[in-house]
Amino acid sequence: MRTTHLLLALLVVVVWGFNFITIRLALNEASPLLLNAIRFFFASIPAVFFIKPPAISFKQLMLYAFVMFMLQFSLLFIGINAGVPAGVASIILQVQAFFTLILAILFLGERPTIAQMIGGLIAFAGIGLVGFYSQGGMTLIGFIIIIFAAFAWGSGNFITKKLGQINMLSLVVWGSLISWPPLLLLAILIDGPDVVYQSIQNFSWISMLSILYISYCSTVFGFGVWNWLLGRYPLTTIAPFTLSVPVIAMLSASYFLDEPLYYWKIIAALLVIGGLCINIVSSSRRRTKVS
Repeated sequence: MRTTHLLLALLVVVVWGFNFITIRLALNEASPLLLNAIRFFFASIPAVFFIKPPAISFKQLMLYAFVMFMLQFSLLFIGINAGVPAGVASIILQVQAFFTLILAILFLGERPTIAQMIGGLIAFAGIGLVGFYSQGGMTLIGFIIIIFAAFAWGSGNFITKKLGQINMLSLVVWGSLISWPPLLLLAILIDGPDVVYQSIQNFSWISMLSILYISYCSTVFGFGVWNWLLGRYPLTTIAPFTLSVPVIAMLSASYFLDEPLYYWKIIAALLVIGGLCINIVSSSRRRTKVS
């Protein structure tokens, strides 16, 4: 993996790690569906007026938007709103890396090396450690919902990989455009028009900054770069990077939200980063041999 591409992947990880704090802040003033609708509205407007649609069929674009955006993030927001702390949600969501690997092995014929599998197990041990110590801080229904969100993300990675090398920024922007109208309609039907109107009218500056971060940093930049990397590297190489997202989420929560940074969190972080490093080194060696 090229150094510049490695740095881009790590930057996306940092952006997504901070994203869980902004989600929690925004959910204090908006329902999950409304927040998701507003998020994709800003991610598509005004960019859609300056960027051409991606060179794929409308059916493919709809499938991507539904699975990667509407389904994944609605489930994630609902899970957090159902009682799963943001830091814990970031950990559970990383099961997507393993869903992605399984789909890549089953349908794309990709074969991870032994070193990659060992690295994945080490990183997963770190996630399991955090899950073990955090088990009292979540609801069962919230946990199950975020597991489904993780499966949606893994499926979205698979769909993106099948699309090949297209304009990924265009895919994100136009996927966002397709996503927000049905999400807004669902929010109005479920929450009620009065609640939706009052929520939008009473947004604080903290919520607005959070929404802008979720829209532009996490969605447009994060998924634009992530999809671009997926088009150039095997899923088994790219997916494990997200295993370090909960590390950033925990550290940022400790700093900005004054959450305690226990010793087991540090051990878990070292396990996740160590597993990721093994994966990166293994991927680089295999790429060198192929070249």
